[in-house]
Amino acid sequence: MRMLIKNGRVLDPANNIDDSLDIFIEGNIIKKVAKGIKAEASAKVIDAKGKIVAPGLIDIHTHLREPGFEYKETIRTGTMAAAAGGFTAICCMPNTNPINDNRAVTEFILSKSAKEGIVNVLPIGAITKGSQGKALAEISDMVNAGCVAISDDGKGVMDAEVMRRGLEYTKAFDIPVIAHCEDANLSSGGVMNEGFASTTLGLRGIPKAAEEVMVVRDIALAELTGARLHIAHVSSAGSVESIRTAKKRGVKVTCETCPHYFTLTEDAVIGYNTNAKVNPPLRTKEDVKAIKEGLKDGTIDIIASDHAPHAVHEKEIEFDYASFGMIGLETSLPLILNLVREGVLTLKDAIAKATINPARLLKLKKGTLSEGADADITIIDPESEWVVDVNNLKSKSKNTAFAGMKMKGRAVMTIVGGKIVYETGDIK
Repeated sequence: MRMLIKNGRVLDPANNIDDSLDIFIEGNIIKKVAKGIKAEASAKVIDAKGKIVAPGLIDIHTHLREPGFEYKETIRTGTMAAAAGGFTAICCMPNTNPINDNRAVTEFILSKSAKEGIVNVLPIGAITKGSQGKALAEISDMVNAGCVAISDDGKGVMDAEVMRRGLEYTKAFDIPVIAHCEDANLSSGGVMNEGFASTTLGLRGIPKAAEEVMVVRDIALAELTGARLHIAHVSSAGSVESIRTAKKRGVKVTCETCPHYFTLTEDAVIGYNTNAKVNPPLRTKEDVKAIKEGLKDGTIDIIASDHAPHAVHEKEIEFDYASFGMIGLETSLPLILNLVREGVLTLKDAIAKATINPARLLKLKKGTLSEGADADITIIDPESEWVVDVNNLKSKSKNTAFAGMKMKGRAVMTIVGGKIVYETGDIK
């Protein structure tokens, strides 16, 4: 199929392009990017006037729940949510059932994604067998099968020796270890940020130190091994500062944060709102400020959703027993654009944190609109205003803390491999 996207504001941070250009697609490849490309008779013409034409967004931190937890989400529904959010590629964490700690599970995910997924799905394998933190998983087999990174996300690797060996082992494959930084002894029994709000609500708190001490430890191990460390869902000021300092020392460390950590505070929990129960927990205004500063100065490289779907019965229960996590694929983009309106990021930097930066981390040939690149493209209407109605979300689960919130900006078309998979509310 041939396609011509005309009159859009083409924004490609990888090539430092921000200009009114046309893009010609042939098959699954971008063939030409230039001004005034003439439409061929056989080409589908898309008028992107007033829209941003960006590389397809990449989310390196999602939970698709399949296999094992299909009642929460499936590869089909998760990729539908991704397409609606403007994402053309997503990475899925290994905490499925069974855990993705071997070649067979990795191959199942890729096979299922090829049949039922509508965006690119990239599996992340476990660091340890069963994500139990005791013995390394079959990392070589998983990488050869298609895993792009390893992580025990949802659990910190408490044994420093095991974490060290995981970091050392991955050097042979040049893939990152994605660290869930949580000291389980410090966080044990906690359900929200430890502070004034937790005391007022009578809920057991999780101190920031539970994250921050593991950030420091894992940075030390990365420095020791020379391996590539990526720290997931950074939520606290102390973590940002430790990563900033480590980068200045030349440690191979990168990190991500999520929209809820630069948009919401622990106050979102007031009223025992279980949809605001996430791990790490929502923090304070001071932490939100530090996260934004980290995004602005480049300490925080990537914005990821940590899309974590849960069924109604796992959220509409007593706060202590509710599952951690919220969905985010369909609300990430407008919240990222808010950073531009607030002056925290330029539009180019905001797009980079969801395109070329994650692509470079995982060494993907994506995240760019270069001629010859995969035709993965997101067309964005930055002025579109809409209200989050959970009944209209594509995700199978509806656990969002942003329900009823007014948003500005959304993807109006998502193109994967030269094929339109989403357009103005409809999955194609």
